[in-house]
Amino acid sequence: MFFKKTEMVAPDRALPGRPASPFALADRHKVLDAPLVTDDVPEGLEVALFGLGCFWGAEEIFWRIPGVWSTSVGYAGGTTPHPSYDEVCSGLTGHTEAVRVVFDPDVVSYADLVRAFYEVHDPTQGYRQGNDIGTQYRSAIYFTTPEQEEVARSVTEAYGPVLERAGYGAITTEIKPEPTYFYAEDHHQQYLFKNPNGYRCHSATGIKVPS
Repeated sequence: MFFKKTEMVAPDRALPGRPASPFALADRHKVLDAPLVTDDVPEGLEVALFGLGCFWGAEEIFWRIPGVWSTSVGYAGGTTPHPSYDEVCSGLTGHTEAVRVVFDPDVVSYADLVRAFYEVHDPTQGYRQGNDIGTQYRSAIYFTTPEQEEVARSVTEAYGPVLERAGYGAITTEIKPEPTYFYAEDHHQQYLFKNPNGYRCHSATGIKVPS
């Protein structure tokens, strides 16, 4: 199982999933009091989508950033439609645990979000973050516009040599167009607000991203 969880499943071997989400989600974000489901984004706001290990702690990082309007956790980058948490953890969906961030670019820039993303995890670990091992913990930036792609690649190119000089390997973060995002179960949403002493995994390098 360990071996399988550290190899991406082939699309034709992924779990079949289901045609629609079986999860009932809360109407409002528990911390930000914004809509939790943000398929319809208000004018002037943008969406950022990141994978950086266990999504519980990752979401907490982003909801604390001024200018972030709403956050949610879910699954992205794989094959299985509307997967469950257990299915994603099996390594048989191809998804990574993801955080969807809706933000006001007049208050916080996308570049600042990408810098925050890199500084709170180790983007050189491949299919793991710390003791969390599996393809569902891989580092990912899923851009929603050409401008976001340009920023993501520019920040990554600037950060890579800094990490390598500090003794880390190459950045393994996948940078791809935004895939379909599937919302996770309601009890995972704002998990650390509901469970303040809950699990946090931040395998951060402690190395700042050049500004």
